[in-house]
Amino acid sequence: MEKAHASRHRLTPQTEERIRSLAARYHSQPQQLMRILLDIQEAAGNAFPRQVATIVCEETGIPEAKLYSFISFYARFSPEPRGQFVVRMCKSAPCHVCGAVQVMEAITRTLGIQPGETTKDGQFTLEYCQCLGVCEASPAIMVNDQVYTNLTPGRAATLMEDYQRGDVR
Repeated sequence: MEKAHASRHRLTPQTEERIRSLAARYHSQPQQLMRILLDIQEAAGNAFPRQVATIVCEETGIPEAKLYSFISFYARFSPEPRGQFVVRMCKSAPCHVCGAVQVMEAITRTLGIQPGETTKDGQFTLEYCQCLGVCEASPAIMVNDQVYTNLTPGRAATLMEDYQRGDVR
């Protein structure tokens, strides 16, 4: 697997302070743990490496084993560096039947990576995921938090090219 640029995932003092500040919100908003951890992961460069987990445990009092069980259960968290844009392809039966294989082939050709890999420039990570909940409009992908439905191979390739050019944020 290609690794994203390591420098993008080193914590600066400003990033560490931001992570500590976000983690401290857990004490006043424990029901928001998922949202807080997603915000922390975003601040940390779209990954949840050990250094970040250690800070979160220090600030929240959550035992490390409990935190790791939480972040390892949810596919939206990753201890490994990922690209700025995480492209998730639904692998459920409805998407598969409606052409997900051909859509994924178009995406892999356009980005030059396979599922589980990150582009050399650290811009894209390609992953499979479980159902996105839009079966009636399959095949579907999610780019970060944005869902795209009713995809064709051509539409998927054009979408990835738009992201590559910076036309979509």
